Amino acid sequence: MIWPTSSITGKNSLIITRTNSRNAPAVLLACVVAVPVFAAEVEEITVSSQRLEETIPFELSRYGNRVEIITAEEIQERGFVDITQTLQMLVPGLHIAPKNGPFDYFDASLQGSRNTEILWLIDGVRITNRLYNGTSPLDTVPAHMVERIEVLKGGQGIFYGTQSVGGVVNIVTKSFASATDGAVGTSINSNNGYNLNGYLRGASGDHQYVLFASKDESDGYTPWTGTDIQPSATDLDRGYAVQTLGLKYAWNISNDSRLSLQYQATDADLDFSRPFLNNTTTNAREEDILTVKYDLRVNDNLEFFIKAYEHNWDTVYTRIYNTLDASGNLDGGVRVVNDGDYWGYKDSGANAMAKFNFGGNFEYVLGLDYQSFSGTDDVWRIGDLEEDVTAAFAQIRSSEDLFDNTMLALGVRNNQAANMDDSTVWNLTGKHNFTDNFYMQGNAGTSFRLPDAEALFLNEFYDADNDGVPDGGWFAIGNPNLTPEESENINLAIGGNWQALTYELTWFSRDITNYIDSYVPITIGGVVGESFVNSNDEVNMDGLELITSLTINENWSAGLSHTITDAQLNGTGPQLTSIPQSESKFSLDYRHSSMPFGLSLSGNHVGDINGRRGARRGDYTVLDFAGFYNFGSNEQHRVVLRLENALDEEYATRIDVGTLDLTGSSYLYENLGMQRTTHLSYTYEF
Repeated sequence: MIWPTSSITGKNSLIITRTNSRNAPAVLLACVVAVPVFAAEVEEITVSSQRLEETIPFELSRYGNRVEIITAEEIQERGFVDITQTLQMLVPGLHIAPKNGPFDYFDASLQGSRNTEILWLIDGVRITNRLYNGTSPLDTVPAHMVERIEVLKGGQGIFYGTQSVGGVVNIVTKSFASATDGAVGTSINSNNGYNLNGYLRGASGDHQYVLFASKDESDGYTPWTGTDIQPSATDLDRGYAVQTLGLKYAWNISNDSRLSLQYQATDADLDFSRPFLNNTTTNAREEDILTVKYDLRVNDNLEFFIKAYEHNWDTVYTRIYNTLDASGNLDGGVRVVNDGDYWGYKDSGANAMAKFNFGGNFEYVLGLDYQSFSGTDDVWRIGDLEEDVTAAFAQIRSSEDLFDNTMLALGVRNNQAANMDDSTVWNLTGKHNFTDNFYMQGNAGTSFRLPDAEALFLNEFYDADNDGVPDGGWFAIGNPNLTPEESENINLAIGGNWQALTYELTWFSRDITNYIDSYVPITIGGVVGESFVNSNDEVNMDGLELITSLTINENWSAGLSHTITDAQLNGTGPQLTSIPQSESKFSLDYRHSSMPFGLSLSGNHVGDINGRRGARRGDYTVLDFAGFYNFGSNEQHRVVLRLENALDEEYATRIDVGTLDLTGSSYLYENLGMQRTTHLSYTYEF
């Protein structure tokens, strides 16, 4: 793991061992968060990048924002299957609870935020639709396509827009290279699952290309306890089948300009299992992302970037229930609840950005952002919805010469939504190095979050006889009268290094007005259901995050993070739903100094979490063991063995509502996290 981020030695230096002009951003970003390097041969040099967008996380870290980086090497050496598992075990301060294993929905919280307050990106393109921002964007993203994952903490609304209240997670796929290389690999696991993956990249003159593909399938596991499973459920394993194909092309028109195209397509069949009535339930999805980018570096003082993209998400949902006789027993029949019903959305947009530096004490960034969202849902009976948002943003940054050892940046963004009032947010960040080994940094600002389509228009209200009373034991409806949330946030941290130990302690706070409270109990016709409301109370989210890393010797290193969060209405009452009161992550890594093998222990301890209807989950510890061995004349072969959830901890990842066979009334059941699973993988690099 790369902990912590602010361990750069010197005032604004970058410590790297190798680079080339084509891949400068990847190297630069990997180094901005590197654990302190103690090898004598490391040299300090300066790298400039052609790609303005790709350097945003690095620039934000220089000016006081916390950034975490997970590299492809870390993912490969630990044998992770999907992105959700990777984030669950490796990113401090980010709580992730995959509902039923890989490629599934999940609950998330970043420094006390809710899932809907995290913006998810692939190569800078948002994969969270504004109208469907409660929908999991990671259930079709395999781990083998990743070059690195960037996690930015705190409000990031200046560059990324309204959903980045708690932070941003950007998944960067395989990058361009100046020389030809690639890899092919395969893996199997003890849940009757397998993976096939590969990539190829290279260059011909001024042209570069990347191809990558991945196929994942598994029968899955049974994600409930025996007491929660009703006799009416006959399909008890939650499986998946995911295929992903990606293509990148770049034309380096000159040393200072580049045109690039990218296309990524995913075809997935994902079980949506239930422990009651379930015969067959699947989301069959086709998803694609098309992106065009142009970068121009006029000179050392002027850079431009333009991007256009389109993201399509098309799902066909099938839900078939078994039927029961009058005694509540299976009668051999089925009831088709959803017969290939469609739900999906489309995002498209454009972004233009310029950076100016006229040699004075300040640097300027100006930009325009256009986003168009649309969605249709025949499952929740949400009509065809559209929304356009146009935004202008600007940031002014101090140069290294303005203040000794201090960097400051002030940004502002104005959002103009077609169906909502305009909103303006601001952000002030800064970092001061007291010495080469001790610093203080922070950011403060405002954020704005619009209600999504689920909160506004959800309609899980079954009333076949039209008597105004729901048929069945549970219902959920949206509230079209919801208003947007507004929040103020601050992150303040101190950090540094002492001999082989690096550390950072952060206090974070967020106050939200017009808080959208989800799944609030309501009663219609004597039947209890759930809806959404704007709370009259202010929500206060406060917490501390400690991140440390220790280089024990040339072979051993360790990392530990601990996050505590109070998230309450007006600072009193119970913790808000799905936000853990505490969470710890730890790692112990062994890398032999002269032999090509290593071992890793990763742990995730999650404290108590309030679930739906007053239920509680959490207070569990998940341990992963992994080992890798490289062999061959050039160490081009790699074998990885991973034991996921090594202690076979039984833990709840989400609380849901089901229907009892005998009475038809509702009950709460726990979705269980991944059981102990063995993964064995092999990769050949060339």
